[in-house]
Amino acid sequence: MTTTKAFRVGGRTVEVSRPEKVLFPQDGITKADLAAYYRTAARRMLPHLRGRPLMLERHPDGIGGPAFMQKAVSDHFPDWVHRVELPKEDGTVVYAVCDDTATLLYLADQACVTPHRFLSKADRPDHPDRLVFDLDPPGDDFALVRTAALSLHELLDELDLPSLVMTTGSRGLHVVVALDRRAPFDDVRGFAHDVAELLASRHPDELTTEPRKKARRGRLYLDVQRNAYAQTAVAPYAVRALPGAPIAAPLAWTDVTDPDLTARRWTIGTAEDLLKDNPWQDPPRPRSLTTARRSLRAMRRPRTG
Repeated sequence: MTTTKAFRVGGRTVEVSRPEKVLFPQDGITKADLAAYYRTAARRMLPHLRGRPLMLERHPDGIGGPAFMQKAVSDHFPDWVHRVELPKEDGTVVYAVCDDTATLLYLADQACVTPHRFLSKADRPDHPDRLVFDLDPPGDDFALVRTAALSLHELLDELDLPSLVMTTGSRGLHVVVALDRRAPFDDVRGFAHDVAELLASRHPDELTTEPRKKARRGRLYLDVQRNAYAQTAVAPYAVRALPGAPIAAPLAWTDVTDPDLTARRWTIGTAEDLLKDNPWQDPPRPRSLTTARRSLRAMRRPRTG
């Protein structure tokens, strides 16, 4: 007999099938546990999901089994799950958009452990409102990630671009800048690459923009490739498909100075502490890149005399 567990949220009843299904075998975390976490985290998480197309990382047999990344909405998704149809190279894709808690729980029922979000919203998919720098260590030295993030924060402040920071729940940190959606993706990615190049030139022994792993020589890669149409980044407060069920956690910049910080500090088991406060409660005003681009050009200009 198939078992279900009902969650009543926002005037809807979402039934989670096979709630006892273990998704994290090393930790005994079940599908019902995942749904319960997302129900609790929804108040913090939904502002970062609303209006954004999603890519769904699904693990129907648990994190030790086969997984797949789902872009197109399945036919069996209920009508009340919001959708958006967007172009791709040879046609269109109908993406899910998570605008409410019921949808977040339905995705958990589909064994979507991790929702990954667009850096743009569905109404202007070619114009991002988020710029993301992805900082992943070459090995297990998270201190290098922390120092790189702090250096990047300082440079962005020089450019009058306030930034936010979060753990990825996996290996590194994301540094995020809120944009006013005037610039298309190609311009945003080009700007991000130039920022990364300048930062790497300031710290050539620790940082690189070299995409080839062999050429990095143990340096941290400043990755800006997510800043492109239909590319995604892990959503804040999303659970990662790793032992312990770590969470992609928004931080205050003071948290990054903590030598004990790691990318997996917060988990489903410690989510209560994470959700207690909101370090992104007062987000910076979205910025234009116009002035920042001029400032960056001036910084990169060779000094004479």
